[in-house]
Amino acid sequence: MSAAAATTSSPDLSGRDLTLDLARIACVVLVIVIHLLQVGIGRAPDGSLVTSRPAEAQPWFDAATWAGQVMPLFFVVGGFASAAGWESWRGRGGDATGFVRTRTLRLAQPAWPLFVFFAVVLGAAVLVGAPSDVVSAAAVGAGSPLWFLAAYMLCQALVPPLFTLHTRAPRATVIALFAGVVLVDVVRFSTGIAEVGLLNLLFVWPLAQQLGFWYRDGWFARRSPLTLVVIAVACYAMLWPLTAWGPYSTSMLDNLNPPTLPLVLLGLAQACILCLLRPALERLMRVRWVRGFSFVLGTRLMTVYLWHLPVILVISGITLLVPGAAPEPASPAWWWTRPLMFVVVLGGVLALSLLVARWEALGVLGPAPSRAVVAVAWLCAFVPPFVVMQWFLSPASALLGAVLLGIAVLLLRHRLFARQRVAQSVGSQA
Repeated sequence: MSAAAATTSSPDLSGRDLTLDLARIACVVLVIVIHLLQVGIGRAPDGSLVTSRPAEAQPWFDAATWAGQVMPLFFVVGGFASAAGWESWRGRGGDATGFVRTRTLRLAQPAWPLFVFFAVVLGAAVLVGAPSDVVSAAAVGAGSPLWFLAAYMLCQALVPPLFTLHTRAPRATVIALFAGVVLVDVVRFSTGIAEVGLLNLLFVWPLAQQLGFWYRDGWFARRSPLTLVVIAVACYAMLWPLTAWGPYSTSMLDNLNPPTLPLVLLGLAQACILCLLRPALERLMRVRWVRGFSFVLGTRLMTVYLWHLPVILVISGITLLVPGAAPEPASPAWWWTRPLMFVVVLGGVLALSLLVARWEALGVLGPAPSRAVVAVAWLCAFVPPFVVMQWFLSPASALLGAVLLGIAVLLLRHRLFARQRVAQSVGSQA
């Protein structure tokens, strides 16, 4: 039995840059802030219910997304961590099948209770006859962050081959991925078939991940500060003609699904900015309370990301029951209550994490199943968030997700599917 056949939830800190942990946490916190500004639920002066998306109605919103769209950076940081994890895994005798199995579990396990929750709540809402438009609006809002699972799961499955290509031909690999991004966008916008853009799931996010490989190799660190500033400024400068004269939206939120070329430019610029900020982040991580906060939030980050919008919706619903606690969206009172709302939501998510964050911990795993079983399990885990990304969350897609993710976790964890390999291992030792 290989050394990597049995794994635990203990993190491997070899080659780990703690400033990237802080960057990843900052990305998730910023996502929470943005969603708080996008979810407007309150009472009009006459007491009627008002729902809106206040931030998107502001004239500054599109410009703000050029700084606030941090998901490319999340994939860059994820690429750094994935490269370190893959090298560590191989060093302990692990293979690609086992690596993909553990990475899929790290995403499927936290997502499974969320889909079960959605299936129960949305199913109950339908059974009690709740207004379909209200249920649909709540479901679409609560499920909007789930696209990340599909994109990240795909990137994780591609780590072994893409890292091999990176070690053999790093420049050619980046050029090929970039060419794929451009080609997909050209075909999409020239034909008007938006679904063609889905192919960029294979290019945009893996390319951002590839930048994380370069970051870990020290390519960015070897550049002078002036060079990093020039690259970042050039990336942002290229966004202007692409959005002003090209086919891309000025809102980086609109460029998210399907992913497009501007996100690649953002990812490169953000990697440069992160490298420039690294000395300051290192000093910040030496502060004890910052390091403690990072550890607490970092150990349950996926739970925080997946559950923050349901918590926002629940807390917003509760405020409707308290006189004066739910001001009209976009009113001055509504804007002034957002900082308090952030504290309440973050506290609520962390409290909830005491119940569900255990699903983030893999615990002890036996030998991985066969490659075919892992492939089937990966597909079962990938389909639910992909369906939500394309057709939004609904009672049917929530139920589908609960079933398929449950099957994925069962296939990847249950010893029944590893018995043959265990028997072979024991036989070879004998």
